[in-house]
Amino acid sequence: QAQLVESGGGLVQAGGSLRLSCLAPVRTVGWYNMAWFRQPPGKERDFVAVISYRLNSTYYGDSVKGRFTISKDLAKNTVYLQMNDLKSEDTAVYYCAAGRGTPVVDATSYTTWGQGTQVAVSS
Repeated sequence: QAQLVESGGGLVQAGGSLRLSCLAPVRTVGWYNMAWFRQPPGKERDFVAVISYRLNSTYYGDSVKGRFTISKDLAKNTVYLQMNDLKSEDTAVYYCAAGRGTPVVDATSYTTWGQGTQVAVSS
């Protein structure tokens, strides 16, 4: 499947905010679950958030719940991740993913991935 393109990463101070964008091929956002994963340096890729293509429901990892918000814009073929109150442990490469599999918190459930965008939070 077509690859996704993430953008919006960068260096931010602890407590600050950042918004990531994921540009998808036409009709991808409306037909697939769209998720964000992240991989801290030297660690495994972990689930961050997902928004479903049918019910449009959202689900978040425990570590980001209450701080991050996932959303999508069908007209722009884009999914967003608004990150607030950033912490040092949020430092990671953030990946956008599209898929239909379950469970949605597992990276193996997704078939299409972006190249990732770096997020670094200074302590």
